[in-house]
Amino acid sequence: MTFSDYDSAPANEHAMMSDPHLFFAEVSLDISRGRCESGIEKLQPYIDHFPDSYLFCLLYAKAQRGLENYALAGEYLRKCCTIAPANQVAWQELVELQAIIAAQDPGTPETMFDPVTDELEKLTAALMEFEPVKTTENADPTPLLEQKQPFSDDMAIAVPTETLATLFTAQGAYKKAIRIYTMLILLKPQNAEHYQQEIDSLLERL
Repeated sequence: MTFSDYDSAPANEHAMMSDPHLFFAEVSLDISRGRCESGIEKLQPYIDHFPDSYLFCLLYAKAQRGLENYALAGEYLRKCCTIAPANQVAWQELVELQAIIAAQDPGTPETMFDPVTDELEKLTAALMEFEPVKTTENADPTPLLEQKQPFSDDMAIAVPTETLATLFTAQGAYKKAIRIYTMLILLKPQNAEHYQQEIDSLLERL
């Protein structure tokens, strides 16, 4: 892509290319406010670029669920479960989606979400066979420089919490804090306005 192409690209494409986390935060806010069509429009151009992105698939699924495209929502939620079986957000979304479909059409075959059960069984079997790597400890202290080494901006955050976001903000790690607030919008959409305000405040500091 040339500089002229970049200048003529839509604003949301600029956001995606410069910082995907901020782009996803914007889409999350759209969905939390019920603007699912807007979320789909922003995500659709990149659907082939993020086949293995848990966050992309989850946002796309939530937007499709908001538009009552339940089959497509279920497909992308199952992708999430395959990408990160230990992450409970997509599993919970699938359970809720199944309940909605069952309430609307009691005659819907329960086998519609059999892949979910299959994935859970595979995960359980894998955990039963899992053996942690044996390590040896020594009395050598961790060097002070290594203790102070910051986390990478790309490092996975297993359990996003407001406390962790506050800690990163206090340390000046604003992009990491933004990542957490973006994830919290998905986990706690009822607090989306508050999290978006925190994101806006952090953006002003970058």
